[in-house]
Amino acid sequence: MISVILPTLNEADNLPETLASLKALNAPLEITVVDAGSTDATVSLAEACGALVIHSEKRQRAHQLNVGAAAATGDVLWFLHADTWVKQGAAESIVVALRNSVVVGGGFKRRFRSASPLLAFTCWIASLRSRWCGLFFGDQSIFVRKAVFEQVGGFADVPVFEDFDFCQKAKEVGKMRSVGPAVRSSARRFQKRGVLTVVLQDLWLTWRYHRGESPELILKRIRRG
Repeated sequence: MISVILPTLNEADNLPETLASLKALNAPLEITVVDAGSTDATVSLAEACGALVIHSEKRQRAHQLNVGAAAATGDVLWFLHADTWVKQGAAESIVVALRNSVVVGGGFKRRFRSASPLLAFTCWIASLRSRWCGLFFGDQSIFVRKAVFEQVGGFADVPVFEDFDFCQKAKEVGKMRSVGPAVRSSARRFQKRGVLTVVLQDLWLTWRYHRGESPELILKRIRRG
């Protein structure tokens, strides 16, 4: 069984569609929402859709993902953002990829719900990075064998780049594979400051992370904007 884990905080506007896209897969999925204290209808909507809801004491995505993984009963973990929607065939792609014993996990190709050519270009670059390097951002819906997740210690207790850090650890055990069909992610984080500004900041921060700067310091840079 595949255990789907969604971290949430005030995601009432997006979560129902995300859960509906999972239900439409008609696959045996265990769906768990790990909520970090939503003040909107997130929890009630998740329960109405049949998801198990776990309450997290900490508002941090890595912590929420680890809490969900600890409660999961499936032998495969699939981490999905609340504003990312999956398409038909997604669950089958995971199953097929993991039939290869050297594959320990992976992630999906990604598209944004936006007509921006620049965002389309970043998705193309991300596909190349994922295929060549086995590194995925969280909005690419990372999946992994649960045994491997436990072997590498899950997600690091860091505020950002927990996704890259996890992929690097998993790659030491086996191959991380890029699969399709592409998931669709919200472009909402680009709307307030503009696509170009956010893309350039993402590139700069990613470069600093790979240069060895701590996630805590990177978070401070993000908050300073």
